Amino acid sequence: MRQTFDETTDPSFGAKHLPLLRAEMAKQGLDGFLIPHEDEHQNEYLPDANERLAWATGFTGSAGAAVVFHDRASMFTDGRYTVQVKAQTDPALFERRDLNDVAAYLETAAKEAVIGYDPRLHSPDALMALKAAAQKAGATLKPVDANPLDLAWGADRPAQPTAPVVPHEDVHSGESHASKRARIGKAVADAGADAVVLTASMSIAWLFNVRGGDVIRSPLPIGQAILAADGKARLFLDTAKVTNALPAWLGDDVRIEATEQLPAALDGLSGRKVMIDPSLSSAWYFDRLDAAGATVVRAMDPCAIPRAAKNAVEIEGSRRAHIRDGAALSRFLHWVDTVVQETLPDEREVVEALERFREQTGALKDLSFDTIAGAGPNGALPHYKPVGASIRKVEKGSLLLVDGGGQYLDGTTDVTRTMAVGEPSEDQRHKFTLVLKAHIAMATIRFPAGTSGMALDAIARAPMWAAGLDYDHGTGHGVGSYLGVHEGPQRIAKWGTTEPLLEGMILSNEPGYYREGHWGIRIETLQVVTPAEVPEGGERPMHGFEQLTFAPIDRKLISVEMLTPDERAYVDAYHAETLAKVGPLMDGEALDWLKRVCAPL
Repeated sequence: MRQTFDETTDPSFGAKHLPLLRAEMAKQGLDGFLIPHEDEHQNEYLPDANERLAWATGFTGSAGAAVVFHDRASMFTDGRYTVQVKAQTDPALFERRDLNDVAAYLETAAKEAVIGYDPRLHSPDALMALKAAAQKAGATLKPVDANPLDLAWGADRPAQPTAPVVPHEDVHSGESHASKRARIGKAVADAGADAVVLTASMSIAWLFNVRGGDVIRSPLPIGQAILAADGKARLFLDTAKVTNALPAWLGDDVRIEATEQLPAALDGLSGRKVMIDPSLSSAWYFDRLDAAGATVVRAMDPCAIPRAAKNAVEIEGSRRAHIRDGAALSRFLHWVDTVVQETLPDEREVVEALERFREQTGALKDLSFDTIAGAGPNGALPHYKPVGASIRKVEKGSLLLVDGGGQYLDGTTDVTRTMAVGEPSEDQRHKFTLVLKAHIAMATIRFPAGTSGMALDAIARAPMWAAGLDYDHGTGHGVGSYLGVHEGPQRIAKWGTTEPLLEGMILSNEPGYYREGHWGIRIETLQVVTPAEVPEGGERPMHGFEQLTFAPIDRKLISVEMLTPDERAYVDAYHAETLAKVGPLMDGEALDWLKRVCAPL
């Protein structure tokens, strides 16, 4: 029976699978082997066939890695998965470490060892740090032609997904794929290259105006493309995914070829200048192009910025999707404020309820990520998911944090609300209001055109810092248009990209507060970068944010006296707009409730 992977994957996987992996490592003369979470396309969410880390360890989170030696192994995750990694991996088999410590671990643990890695799974950028660490340890990082984990997995490995690749109509994309190919081709030529190799699923989907179903929670087709500077392209797909409608949709300037033909196509770029992104494409492509005699031009994926800066049609679609989604979420919040207060369900029941409300829209294609529902102490884990024995029931006097979103043809949503169960304490109201102040600061900020998200991050944190508090995640991430819920290059965080926030970019606004062992708070909406009015006497073009998400904020948790007059006015205006936009999609008791909770403070 072929294995599948979900949040209930158990810790016995390591005991069963590590001996098989180690046997294959020995055959290849390897002392150790690196297992990243990423697959050949650097996807965040993976098809079951590419869940190598889950097969080896049992851990199914979206960020992690493992290093396996013959006599020991280490598991690396970040703070989002503290509970999940404990539930899914065996501590007798895996030492648990922080995801940022892989390179430092190799420096001390890999003395004079031969460490194997699959060049198809690591970007050149990621490999640089690992190679430097191995060199310090006197170790060797050795690329493998045949992944020993794949060989150990053998016949039990699920088949690669073959979901049909379908057109994403111009009514949703706002620009034809011919127009996109022409302007991306020009960007390639302007960079001094003859062609670009594209391996990121999101760029394939955006450039050709297609969508697929190969990746859970994201409508992505797995494939590769070579786009020439003249706008003509070769698209490499598993032939099982090619529907009768696809060739006609793509036209004569896009040649569809089988995935097996890609290596020869790369070899055929000999003598050409070829652009490729070292942060998104695996080392295998660089090695292959070098061996073919191509001149590699390392540069950002030329689709990244155009994809991130949404056009007018995509923005309007996102507005519609968020109003539809906001009505579903508001019905859910009404359910929490009434039924949940009495029945006190468990977190899994809460997740299922929110998913039902979204499904009732009739337009939901998928969730945009697995819904997070944290009751009490579990809410203090920013990316907790209800898993096995960790599932808690909602309790009076505590908080319930729910973070979820939907994939709709016209937009992708992501929203978090924190709700009181029973009467909140003064401390809960105080911390919630600080988070609300941080949220309002980012929602209302005006900034000069060309400013990066990293430069804005401190503005949201200022109310928290003034109280001696902070949160250990970014303030905002980029979001796609019926694509990935986590998409760069834009983000708002202390660290990372200095990419400017451009008009049309959609980002989350999600400050939080987490008291370990007690409860957590996060308020998240999505917003789009828009031009802002320049005050009289102003000298520079300015940008701001338009709110896309509309769902009420729990007023029981707001200490009104902590808000400035401007902050109070913002909350009243936001709730009035929520009622005006979402109210027409609601009726009965839920509508009456919405009117009450959206009344002025």
